[in-house]
Amino acid sequence: MFDVEFANKEYLFLLLLIIPYILWYVMFRKKTEPTIRMADTFALQRAQRSWRVWLMPVLPVLRVLAFTLLVLAMARPQTHNSWEEETIEGIDIMLAIDVSSSMLSQDMQPEPNRIEAAKKVAAEFIADRTNDNIGLTIFAGEAFTQCPMTIDHSSLLALLQRCSDYVGSGAIVDMTAIGMGLASAVSRLKDSKAKSRVVILLTDGSNNYGEISPLTAADMARGLGIRVYTIGVGAAGSAMRPVTVGGVTQQLLLPNEIDEETLTKIAKATNGRYYRATNTEELRQIYGDIDRLEKSKLDVQRYSKVHDVYQYLVLGAIIALLLEILLRITVFRRIP
Repeated sequence: MFDVEFANKEYLFLLLLIIPYILWYVMFRKKTEPTIRMADTFALQRAQRSWRVWLMPVLPVLRVLAFTLLVLAMARPQTHNSWEEETIEGIDIMLAIDVSSSMLSQDMQPEPNRIEAAKKVAAEFIADRTNDNIGLTIFAGEAFTQCPMTIDHSSLLALLQRCSDYVGSGAIVDMTAIGMGLASAVSRLKDSKAKSRVVILLTDGSNNYGEISPLTAADMARGLGIRVYTIGVGAAGSAMRPVTVGGVTQQLLLPNEIDEETLTKIAKATNGRYYRATNTEELRQIYGDIDRLEKSKLDVQRYSKVHDVYQYLVLGAIIALLLEILLRITVFRRIP
């Protein structure tokens, strides 16, 4: 629902000037008009007035309309969606996604690699949860927040698509710091007031880097009442992966090293659950299962950007004024 407000309401007092103008027009205008003396007006008493005479008052009406529109424009009217506070069902969620080079392994059909499968399914998950605050943490040898929790899911999805830029790029240390990734996601949720707070941690490896161990990060999450769902991605055995050596990229068959034991312990310690996805469809089913989590009530405010609309009033005033001038010098022209 759109509301209209005036940013400069004090200018509206100028509309009071219309009252003396109307009084002057009704009471005194005839005294200022040109007249002609006649010996007898009997012959003119029954003469019919022309349509021009009947429509003559349209000129002051157009003048008042132009003045009114200009005053309203000076008051700077603005439209915006009214603020609406409502209670919705939702949870606060942080996605923690592994972006180490192993995520380029090509065993998540029909997607070309693991990171593309993770992005696609995570995007579908985000799109289905319109009422939730969702954020994104990415990690390899270090972790950082790609997007803080937000209900602006269009921005979140744009940043999600960019997370693959870090895979194998050398921008961050190419290791797997699961503990750091989880701790970073937990830190974003610690001040959340939602009754239900969740981390969805996705990785294809085992912790081999970082200052915080995965189980220590799990203890942090448990102490804050944050539930962690862990997902191990990758087919059993080995998978083809592009590896660059000496400036030359080669496809090598490398073993998968998912630390399922640690991921299971993390989930168990936080009252979550561990999942294993060997293809994109299984990963989609896992997110669907998580999507059925219980929801808690969140108070949110919805609003939209304020827009100035004075331009339309100025345009209307110009049109009314030009029309009044045009009619006065043509159709309603007086002689003298």
